[in-house]
Amino acid sequence: MLRGTHSKVKVTVKLETFEGPLDLLLHLIDKAEVDIYDIPIKEITDQYMEYLDAMTELELEVTSEFLVMAATLLSIKSKMLLPKPPVVDLEFDDYMMDEDYDPRAELVAKLIEYRKYKAIADHLRDKEVERSLIYTREPEDLAPYVPAIQENPVKGLHVGDLVHAFRKAIRRMQSRQMVAKIRKDEISVKDRMFEVLEALGQQGGKLFFSKLIDEHATRDTIVVTFLALLELMKVKKIVCFQHKLFDDIVIQERKDGAPDGVWPDEINY
Repeated sequence: MLRGTHSKVKVTVKLETFEGPLDLLLHLIDKAEVDIYDIPIKEITDQYMEYLDAMTELELEVTSEFLVMAATLLSIKSKMLLPKPPVVDLEFDDYMMDEDYDPRAELVAKLIEYRKYKAIADHLRDKEVERSLIYTREPEDLAPYVPAIQENPVKGLHVGDLVHAFRKAIRRMQSRQMVAKIRKDEISVKDRMFEVLEALGQQGGKLFFSKLIDEHATRDTIVVTFLALLELMKVKKIVCFQHKLFDDIVIQERKDGAPDGVWPDEINY
């Protein structure tokens, strides 16, 4: 006695997902390897309807846009099957049927435009994938690695600054109302140079210009003081600079100038 055996066969049907009816049409056209400008509307329509039937059998939701495209394809198919009407002369009628009219033209234009946007979308998607493979880190503060450049303390200082300070001192002197004027003994530039050096020695080699000119200084004293400073700068006994623009002038003694006892003999005023 023979016993029959029954085996169950599992059939899997896989449908590709499409973003819309135009995407499905492009897939069918590329699969059929036909020219998009000369679509075999009958074959493409049949394949499109088969896809919708398969979706219905699998109880998949068929959106309205797929149904609208199906109606459009059936309309184009019917127009392609109907014979073309005869050409009517404009002299006897208000219109004529263009014998070169193609019902597929509008659909072809939409497909070409959709293919352009689809290619751009694919390109951007590839770029997104490439960018996702790049890992970045938060920017760090590189300031500690920048070499510190010390600012030049005498940057921008020139003789004009001394002239400006001299004029400022003269204006300050003229603005004061002096009750009495006492004329001091005349002092030579040479003596004033020694006084400046002596004051620098008492102050540790550095002195503000304002300390040399007090509020009772006369015009002669101011002039002699400026001449003494210029002579000391000339023989490289001192250097003058400012920490910032229009700030008080700093007088600093130099150790690499002319030796004492040589330069004063050349100054006789």
